[in-house]
Amino acid sequence: MEAREERAVQKRQVLFLCVFLGMSWAGAEPLRYFVAEETERGTFLANIANDLDLGVEELSARGSRIVLDQNIRFLLLNPLTGDLLLNEKLDREKLCGPTEPCVLPFQLLLEKPFEIHRAELQVTDINDHSPVFLDREISLKISESATPGATFLLESAQDLDVGTNSLSNYTISPNAYFHVNVHDGGAGNIFPELVLDQVLDHEELPDFTLTLKALDGDSPPRSGTVLVRILVVDINDNAPEFVQSLYKVQVPENTPVGSLVVTVSARDLDTGSNAEIFYTLLYATERILKTFQINSTSGNLLLKAELNYEAIPTYTLTIQAKDGGGLSGKCTVVVEVTDVNDNPPELFMSSLRSQIAENSPETVIAVFRIRDRDSGNNGKMVCSIQDNLPFILKPSVENFYTLVTEGPLDRESTSQYNITITVSDLGTPRLQTEHSISVQVSDVNDNAPAFTHTSYTLRVRENNSPGLHIGSVSATDRDAGTNAQLTYSLLPPPEPHLALASLVAIDADSGQLFALRPLDYEALQALEFRVGAADRGSPALSSQALVRLLVLDANDNSPFVLYPMQNASAPCTELLPRAAEPGYLLTKVVAVDGDSGQNAWLSYQLLKATEPGLFSVWPHNGEVRTARLLSERDAPKHRLLVLVRDNGEPPLSASVTLHVLLVDGFSQPYLPLPEAAAEQGRGDALTLHLVVALASVSSLFLLCVLVFVAVQLCRRSRPASLSGCAVPQGHFPGHLVDVSGAGTLSHSYQYEVCLTGGSERNEFKFFKPILPNFQGHSPGSEMEEKLNYRNDLGFNIQLK
Repeated sequence: MEAREERAVQKRQVLFLCVFLGMSWAGAEPLRYFVAEETERGTFLANIANDLDLGVEELSARGSRIVLDQNIRFLLLNPLTGDLLLNEKLDREKLCGPTEPCVLPFQLLLEKPFEIHRAELQVTDINDHSPVFLDREISLKISESATPGATFLLESAQDLDVGTNSLSNYTISPNAYFHVNVHDGGAGNIFPELVLDQVLDHEELPDFTLTLKALDGDSPPRSGTVLVRILVVDINDNAPEFVQSLYKVQVPENTPVGSLVVTVSARDLDTGSNAEIFYTLLYATERILKTFQINSTSGNLLLKAELNYEAIPTYTLTIQAKDGGGLSGKCTVVVEVTDVNDNPPELFMSSLRSQIAENSPETVIAVFRIRDRDSGNNGKMVCSIQDNLPFILKPSVENFYTLVTEGPLDRESTSQYNITITVSDLGTPRLQTEHSISVQVSDVNDNAPAFTHTSYTLRVRENNSPGLHIGSVSATDRDAGTNAQLTYSLLPPPEPHLALASLVAIDADSGQLFALRPLDYEALQALEFRVGAADRGSPALSSQALVRLLVLDANDNSPFVLYPMQNASAPCTELLPRAAEPGYLLTKVVAVDGDSGQNAWLSYQLLKATEPGLFSVWPHNGEVRTARLLSERDAPKHRLLVLVRDNGEPPLSASVTLHVLLVDGFSQPYLPLPEAAAEQGRGDALTLHLVVALASVSSLFLLCVLVFVAVQLCRRSRPASLSGCAVPQGHFPGHLVDVSGAGTLSHSYQYEVCLTGGSERNEFKFFKPILPNFQGHSPGSEMEEKLNYRNDLGFNIQLK
């Protein structure tokens, strides 16, 4: 109920608005302009800008245009100067016929803002038509009994001009029997009447011919002539008389051709041929003769052509009844054409905007005018569009309407609207006209790119080839055109020291990711970075996604033996008491692998031994133990070759050589190996030479030391600790290396690792290991080992 009341209130508001606009329009005086017919095309009529008190620039900027009711465009507006020009020659008689004045209404439409000014062009007549008689000769039969003063009606001439240029007078050629009187027939028409001056004598003058001249009112006047042939007949003293002097009839405009309009009837009291009556149309214009015809004997007025209420609503005909003796009478027939709903409404588009940007506020799409040539309810119209569209129709003055958007449009929801404007009248049956327009919604960059995933996880195996395609990211944009064209890029990492651009590259068009150089799992296990997708709109919109790159390990590192060291200056010798029990822990081979996972699983194997059955190596922890009791027959020294192999595919391995010396107890002095004694003998021979050489370079060495100390003192500003460890940034997360027994070792070993600074070659130092008690050691015995190793990269590793 509330919705109905609200709609009723809205209808009353629209009605009040239309009444207000109509009253304001009616009060405005239209602009009037004049032009003579047949004026040449391009003739200047007026300056619209001056008449409206507008500047020429303002007139052009406001989108001025001429809206015409006629199908012909007889006016032209120059928007640059504001001049109103004649677009073609005008024929007043063709446009308006006998109507005077001849006024052609038009409207001046200003679109920005919307404003309409009424105007009219009055076409003035020039004398370009002469009076014309429809017949070349008029025949009159006049009884000789006619008395002076008798009058005889003559056929009138036709002049298409109006006003002073129209028909104004008739004259008759000089004669002794007749003169012409001119009578005003109303509506600006005049008719000639022949007046008898003296009695005719059939025997003296049975017939003669006169010339009737029709003159218009111009100076000099144009004229037209017709011959009047007079036949003098014997006496006929009764003229025909019509039953009615005036006939009025209403005929619908859709009456079929050939239908009976009315029947007129006249009587004549004479007899014989003088009583025979013949009916004709008198004073008929060319238009009447094309529309009606009368049966000369019956008096039936028939329809000869289709009627059109909108063109001529009323016809006035004069019908003459003439008997055989030449006497005549006349009556008037008024035919009123009644309107039927035979004209569908018409729609005239004045302005149309076929494209609109999305998100635009209320915008005028079209300005149009509707018209129905019918009258009454047949001419009343309603205008509407589909209900499910975001557009509304706003009525204006003079049946003008504006089609505007109801709110901002969204191209991503609907990119095109097909609007059908329906105009229907209120006649019976209702007639309607439909006009379809298409409105394209152009794109605005209002949607940011969206990645298909918020994060991507990519995997690549280490030691990849440079330029390897490692994966892709993809984003979409709901916009269109350049607003949907995306460009991918790598976003700067939050860590400024991470050279992301040297590791990964992205194709700006496809979003494919490439590894620029081989990756090393041991140096970089995972890499997180962000990628961005930006469209090419203005302003550009963008979004980003997280990419997690996981480097997969490859078996590219051989096992590295930490103990015993293989590049020491002197071979490592392990002492084995002869009283050792089976399973005695001689030593332990300690190795690590730079790989991870199963590539770092190490196994140990005794590859070669001097006495194969005397020693065994545990495959999982590298412990070297005795396999049996020692005897006196066992050699005092043994050499063991231990193989360390990882579990990669293919497996990589390393070997280490152990020297074992059998002793009776740890209190026995250390006996050097025979190889070491031989080497010592050869060294004694060189001692003398070395002493001499050392003495010669002593002074030079002392000088170099002094210079070196001076340089170091100058560099005191650069912090360096000789006793501590300076860890380069970003290389080691902590200072402890834990070799857990969960891997390849049965016991846990923990070393303190330091990278010394101030040295051109980096050194790793492992301090204070926590070693488990070896099986077979006697209580209170201590085992202290020191292992120095410098590898090819210049690292110094110390085990204490």
